[in-house]
Amino acid sequence: MPNNPSPRQPYPIAVRLRRQTAIVSRWLHLYLSMVSFAIVLFFAVTGLTLNHADWFDAQQKTSHRTGAVPLTWLAPIPSRLEIVEHLRTTDKVHGAVSDFRVDPDQLAVSFKAPGYTADTFIDTHTGHYDLTITSSGFVAILNDLHKGRDAGPAWSRLIDISAILLTLVSLSGLLLLFFIYKRLAAGLIVAAAGAVLCWLIYLRFVP
Repeated sequence: MPNNPSPRQPYPIAVRLRRQTAIVSRWLHLYLSMVSFAIVLFFAVTGLTLNHADWFDAQQKTSHRTGAVPLTWLAPIPSRLEIVEHLRTTDKVHGAVSDFRVDPDQLAVSFKAPGYTADTFIDTHTGHYDLTITSSGFVAILNDLHKGRDAGPAWSRLIDISAILLTLVSLSGLLLLFFIYKRLAAGLIVAAAGAVLCWLIYLRFVP
């Protein structure tokens, strides 16, 4: 009489959990890396250009313009909307209004965007104004985007999302290392050595 094969024993819960964790970690690390590829590349390149911003000083250009606004826009209370829209339409300035300051003899209006500033000084007695526009070039735009400077709340949220993605990529990669037994010890030693090296450079060379 043939022996009946014994039923397959289920994996212990701990083994199944470990296998499932490894699968999820691998999946997260792979696809989060692909999603954040452009983000990693952007912040890597702009980290270099930001650290050497002086290489690109020659890209900065400054221009000066003059004009006038109706005196009715200035007294008794300056009309912010009309003045700002006039500058945007007539002088093609862009960016967010960063300053709208009223002094006894002049009105100052400033616009800022990544790699760009436009400063206007309006004589409140005559309506004439002087406008100075500074464009710092494409690399300066990238550098300001890296820092989130003058880029608005939407870009600020994108930086937050990028930081979360990169954190998850790092943590999922570290978790995945624990399932590669042959590389676990060496990987942890290298990771620790990198952290210690950064700390030592900070202690020794950062003022």
